[in-house]
Amino acid sequence: MMKKICFIASTGGHFEQLMMLKPLMNKCDSFIVTEKTKYSVIKDHKKVYYLRQVNRSEKTFIPKMIFNSIKTIEIFFKEKPDVIISTGALSTIPMCIFAKLLRKKLIFIESFAKVNTPTLTGKLLYKFADQFYVQWEDMLKIYPKAIYKGGIY
Repeated sequence: MMKKICFIASTGGHFEQLMMLKPLMNKCDSFIVTEKTKYSVIKDHKKVYYLRQVNRSEKTFIPKMIFNSIKTIEIFFKEKPDVIISTGALSTIPMCIFAKLLRKKLIFIESFAKVNTPTLTGKLLYKFADQFYVQWEDMLKIYPKAIYKGGIY
């Protein structure tokens, strides 16, 4: 039986990196979760779900995270993914944590933009991820149990 994979990322560079995995998305039973923006970033994927954009410096940070957490639970129970693949950032944390609570496999790919410093999301999810990938060899000093295979670009 084919595993169902959730590909999740916030908008911008995190999403662009996630879309580098499109050949894998097309080969498996998958769906995408990202933040809703004013512009359309996905045109040809069959299943896409949207969360609210989150910025930890905004006054609405906590309500948006609560909303996203509830929305994540709804998406999770509707789709029942076996594996979560994430490139971050903040809005993806509820899905990643929830998946681990339900004993699903979590794969996290640290940002290509991070050459020698960790992201906040990476620092948190490193503890939970079944597989944690870095895109720069120097990042193995920060994440010694990470997997380095080069960049996804």
